[in-house]
Amino acid sequence: MADYSQLPRLDAPKPYRPFCYHESAVETDHVTHTRRLQLKTIPLILISIVSGPLGNVFLGKGMKRVGAVTSATTSEWFSFAVHALTAGYVWLGIACLLTFFIAHMLLLTWADYSYVQPATSLSYFFLTVLSYFVLGETISPLRWLGVSVICMGVFIVGRTAPSTTPATGAI
Repeated sequence: MADYSQLPRLDAPKPYRPFCYHESAVETDHVTHTRRLQLKTIPLILISIVSGPLGNVFLGKGMKRVGAVTSATTSEWFSFAVHALTAGYVWLGIACLLTFFIAHMLLLTWADYSYVQPATSLSYFFLTVLSYFVLGETISPLRWLGVSVICMGVFIVGRTAPSTTPATGAI
């Protein structure tokens, strides 16, 4: 009768090994690719999180200084356009939004949209803080709760791999 007591149990947990020689090259390459991808995407996500809300707040602040259009006359629209295009905060907002747009485009070339969009949603928190301190808005507790729920979702999504689809060739 054979002695099976020396064989490893199938349900026994495997010991942690940072690099095992018996791992396939595909598994090792996937882990390395994922880490490299995270090192590229995280700084751009942070740039997106900061530049998008900054652009919107600066644009809002600049447009509040320009004022509202009160009539539909051509001369008032022209005056409004001149004031808007000569406001420093408006141009600062446009520069920040352009930075956000470029970072977002780069992110979408590297990572899945289902990762990028939720991860950059931390900008809602940053926008809320900026609205409070820069624009002087009052933020209700219910709104803070909603922003907190969004941030928890971002944390959950951030713990996943940025890309789950294989890279395709350049177009």
